[in-house]
Amino acid sequence: MQKAAASLTAEVPYETASDLFSELTGLSFSDQIAHGAVGGLTQGLTVLSVSPTGQEIEKRVAHVAEERKWRPILLLAIDGADVPTRPETAKGRRRGRKRKRAKRPRWKGEWREAKGFRFYLVAADRIVHLLSWHQVQSDEELSEALHQVKEAGLIPDQKVRLCVIADGAKWIWKHVKALFPSAVQILDYYHCCDHLHKVASVQYNDNPQKEREWMEATLARLFCGEVQAVVDDLRGMEATDAQAVEEIRKLVGYLTNNRDRVDYGFARKGGYSIGSGGIESANKFISHIRLKRSGAWWYVEKANQMLALRCAKDNGTFDQVFENYKQRARQSHVQSPS
Repeated sequence: MQKAAASLTAEVPYETASDLFSELTGLSFSDQIAHGAVGGLTQGLTVLSVSPTGQEIEKRVAHVAEERKWRPILLLAIDGADVPTRPETAKGRRRGRKRKRAKRPRWKGEWREAKGFRFYLVAADRIVHLLSWHQVQSDEELSEALHQVKEAGLIPDQKVRLCVIADGAKWIWKHVKALFPSAVQILDYYHCCDHLHKVASVQYNDNPQKEREWMEATLARLFCGEVQAVVDDLRGMEATDAQAVEEIRKLVGYLTNNRDRVDYGFARKGGYSIGSGGIESANKFISHIRLKRSGAWWYVEKANQMLALRCAKDNGTFDQVFENYKQRARQSHVQSPS
C-alpha cells in the first residue's frame, strides 16, 4: 500500500492517486497515508540515495562505447526550474487540532528555483540518461551534491569525455571549475542566441533584413571561434538609442565572461552538444509536470520530497529507495520498546 501510494502520488495529485488506486484495486488509501508514505520514504534522501551504482553507470558507458571509435561523451547539464512555493506561515493553527491550512488571502506564494543537474551520455541517435538531482536549494548545496557524486566515484572520468553545458550564470561555472577543471565547457547555444536577438531587435528594429543578416553573420563568427572580433565590433557599434546601449553593454560582458565557452564549431567537430535540451527536458519531466499544476503551492520541504521521489523514479532507483525504507522501518520497529 505504501509503495503504491508513493509511486502514484509521484505522478499525480494525492486525491487523484487515491481515486486511481481505488478504481484499479477496489482498495483505498487516505491522503494521510499517502503523505506519510512519501514523507517516510524520502526522509534523509541525498543524491547518492537516488543514484544508480557506479557499476550500473559503467555498464551504460560501456554499452554506448561499443557504438563509437572514441570515448563516449558524458554531458553534465545544470539549470534551474521555477517551483510555486508557499511560506511556512501558511500553516495555521486552530484550537483542538495541530494544524490547518490558512485561508488563501493570509499568505502570498513565491516562485523559488529548483536547481538541478543531469548526467547523460550522447549516443549516435539518442541520449542515455544516468542520473538527475533536483531540489529547491542554494548554489552551495547543489555544488555539495555534485561533490558527493564525484567523491563516490560514480563518474568514470577515464572512460568518457566530460562536457559541462549551462547558461551564463556565474555561480554554475565557479563550481564547475572547482569540481571538474578538465571538462569541456560550453555555453548553451540557445541562451546565447537569446542575448544576440535582444541586441539585434533593439538595434535594427526598423529593418528586419538587417537584423537577420547581423544575427546570421555573428553566429557564423562565433562558430568559427571569433569571439573577440564579435566583442570588438559590438564595442564599436553606434547604438540607436539608450536601450540599445544597455543591451550592447550586457552582451559584451556576457561574451567576455564566456569567451572560452562559445567556440561552437569546435564543439560540433568534437561531437559535443551545444544546446541544453537534456536538462530542459529533465526540468519539465521531473519538476514541471508534477509541481507546476494549477492552484498548486508547495511548502519547500514537501516540494523537495516530491522532487527526490521523482528523481528516484527517473534514475530507475525507486525500488532500491523503497527497500532501504522498509529496512529502516523494520529496524526501528525492532528497536522500539514493546
